[in-house]
Amino acid sequence: MRIKLTVSYDGTDFSGWQRQTDKTTVQQTIEDAIFSLTGEKVKVVGSGRTDAGVHALGQVAHFDTKSTIPPSNFAKALNTILPLSVKVLKSEEVAKSFDASRTAKRKTYCYSLYKSDVILPLKERYSVMIKKDTDVKIMKDVAKLFVGEHDFKSFCASGSSVKTTVRTVYSVEIKEEGEDVKVYITGNGFLYNMVRIIVGTLVECGQKRIDEKAIKTMLNEKRRNIGGRTLSAKGLCLVSVEY
Repeated sequence: MRIKLTVSYDGTDFSGWQRQTDKTTVQQTIEDAIFSLTGEKVKVVGSGRTDAGVHALGQVAHFDTKSTIPPSNFAKALNTILPLSVKVLKSEEVAKSFDASRTAKRKTYCYSLYKSDVILPLKERYSVMIKKDTDVKIMKDVAKLFVGEHDFKSFCASGSSVKTTVRTVYSVEIKEEGEDVKVYITGNGFLYNMVRIIVGTLVECGQKRIDEKAIKTMLNEKRRNIGGRTLSAKGLCLVSVEY
């Protein structure tokens, strides 16, 4: 049978999702836990390969098993084995046609920022500091430029080998609560570092270092050098995946 897992993890101490020979990853940690539980060497397929340091609230994955453990019990059983940094929120049986990666339709990421003139230790693990005078209203105004189908080549880190850099962004929503600023981006898929570059560019706009024209130029002329910096992985969290 095929089991679908909804997983949450703190990515701080992991070298990303994908299994690597000499580093600790989320995929490897879950696969090892399944082996301890069932004695089966399985491949756990995630909805996407989150990078080193990136967190997840609702990552989705699947694996095939011959185990007689009831599907809904996998979550509880695996959580007794998994470390505190990785937990299964839900486990359920799905059709063999379900593929956590290939059948995903929408993904939502959240990037967390906080406004301060000094580093706040209790926020630094999961968010990035921006200057207090950053104009969030400007960020909200220019965020609409990213919505729709665009060639996001200028918002992709070098070295990516994807077939196409065209993606559709369904929404960019910026929420401000006190000193905290959350940027939610929903799309049909994301390029390597795409969200971190988009948010870095929005911050540069809010700090009046670049303007709306620069974003249009990046989208139309594929000029990465005029955009914002790639923000740290620690502020990024995969919120949910829709199928």
